[in-house]
Amino acid sequence: MSKPILFHTIYPNKTSNSWVVFVHGAGGSSTIWFRQIKAYQKEHNVLLLDLRGHGKSITQVKNFVSNRYSFNDVSKDIIDVLDHNNIETAHFVGISLGTIIIRNIAELAPERVSTMVLGGAVTRFNTRSNTLVYIGNMCKHIIPFMWLYRLFAFIMMPKKRHEESRLMFVRDARRLCHKEFLRWFKLAMDVNPLMQYFKEKEIDIPILYIMGQEDHMFLGPVKEMVKEHKNSFLSTIQKCGHVCNVEQPDIFNKASLAFISQQS
Repeated sequence: MSKPILFHTIYPNKTSNSWVVFVHGAGGSSTIWFRQIKAYQKEHNVLLLDLRGHGKSITQVKNFVSNRYSFNDVSKDIIDVLDHNNIETAHFVGISLGTIIIRNIAELAPERVSTMVLGGAVTRFNTRSNTLVYIGNMCKHIIPFMWLYRLFAFIMMPKKRHEESRLMFVRDARRLCHKEFLRWFKLAMDVNPLMQYFKEKEIDIPILYIMGQEDHMFLGPVKEMVKEHKNSFLSTIQKCGHVCNVEQPDIFNKASLAFISQQS
């Protein structure tokens, strides 16, 4: 039996050969990009996908036989989508944990990645996020996973203006089964060793980090990364939290599209 292909949707631009691939975060789905499609499609072919076990790819879980996912597994899923659609190279735009997957694709197949736009990027877990993961790991078989997910979402996005992003993440996470949640939770526990490797090894692909000024868990580590890597740039959005493409879509779209155009 051939390997299943992730559910994906293409919004074509008949006058452009350029592709942009959007990668959502853990617990989310491709619907999180609804405020990017129109702006991007004016200049690029757009590909949205649902990661394994998420969104409309959830029906394919039984075909992914691994009990534990690795970042290489979920990265290769996306490379398979590129191959399936004869896309040789693309610009990648990601949010939250999806940014790690994009960075890993650039490690596995750098020739497929033209630029990276990493929103709400996760480059390292700080003390607060490590504590959250530790507590979640201790309680994951005791407390219903949606309770944990709501708690994580509130701690990451606590302000009133973060509410839409918070509710969107919780809504999409309801579609995950418990086993699928545990697989992705275990994947998140592998973040720090992988990101330490990425920090020490700069890649020769332009990266734009777009971060909310109120992204208190992840902005600091991104600032450290940008200081050390000459191909990395940072755009910070005021009055904005973790899911910056939802909270400030116009600013996100303008900054990311300008970066892609400039690098192209």
